[in-house]
Amino acid sequence: MPILDEYRKEMIVMIDEKDRQILEILELDARTPYTEIAKELGVSESTVRKRVDRMEKSGVIKQYTVITDPGKRGYGTVTILGLDVEPARFLDAARELSKLPQVRTVSTSTGDHMIMAEIWTKDGIELSELISRRIGSIRGVKNICPAILLERMK
Repeated sequence: MPILDEYRKEMIVMIDEKDRQILEILELDARTPYTEIAKELGVSESTVRKRVDRMEKSGVIKQYTVITDPGKRGYGTVTILGLDVEPARFLDAARELSKLPQVRTVSTSTGDHMIMAEIWTKDGIELSELISRRIGSIRGVKNICPAILLERMK
């Protein structure tokens, strides 16, 4: 058991209140300069840098990204899709869904549906074709439940 205990220790990443504050600032704007974060939190810039580096290396911070407006990029239809599949095909179906370029995110879940995905298409016609021709043909798919988002509030 010592190897397993050591593994568990490595998997647990401890973050404190300063780390949480840094994360909150970066989540609002990942381009916030370390000097600005340091000033806001009352610590040195090197402290912020070391904490961010540690959180990146430990996997607390997984990536930095840009959030865009789908409508301004030509995607008039944003859909949350619930997908139910045969249990034996669960992971294969999630992987196949992930390969489609219109699919922005894929998550396995509990609750009403086994797989949840966010899909961006230019319009309802493209969405219908994607669902009927591509998603519906994924092996093991039993039920497809799309919900078109009207407005993102937050």
